[in-house]
Amino acid sequence: MARYQVGIQTETRICDATRELLAEEGLDGTTLKAICDRAGVRAGSFYNLFSSKEEVILRVVRQAIDAVDPDPEHEGRDDSLDDLIAAYISFIVDQPDLARIYIQMAISGSGNGSDAGRGFLRHHDRRVERFTAAIRRRDPGPSRRESMARAEVILGALDGLAFRWVLDDSFDFARHARLVASQCI
Repeated sequence: MARYQVGIQTETRICDATRELLAEEGLDGTTLKAICDRAGVRAGSFYNLFSSKEEVILRVVRQAIDAVDPDPEHEGRDDSLDDLIAAYISFIVDQPDLARIYIQMAISGSGNGSDAGRGFLRHHDRRVERFTAAIRRRDPGPSRRESMARAEVILGALDGLAFRWVLDDSFDFARHARLVASQCI
């Protein structure tokens, strides 16, 4: 039991160190060595828990997304479209450092068949499913296919605004995202 607790504590230290480094140094400055140094662990201990630096970064980002998710345990709660859009906006506004990292990693991991790229696509597909379900709860009239297309359009607009925000710090993501939401809901 004690070994299990030590493993959990080590994992927490690694995640905390990664979160701090991402905020302070960005993606390029968050090296495996820097993570291990900050967490006070050796590389072997790191690799006992994570297969790569990217895995721990994705874990940290996932935790940040879950912190604003209206259904972080993915229990199938009936989220409204408003709730889901508000969670997206909250992630960008409340966790800007991690949001930037997430968007940068999604872009760099796409199209090369990497595990990270497949992970981002799975995350997007889950969001589309949740948005589709929320759209259908609000208006069951359109077909599932039409509702899914609408979910893709809403997420595409939000993703595009997030990409714009990464490129331009002065861009008011929240204001534009709320405008998209008002037009789509």
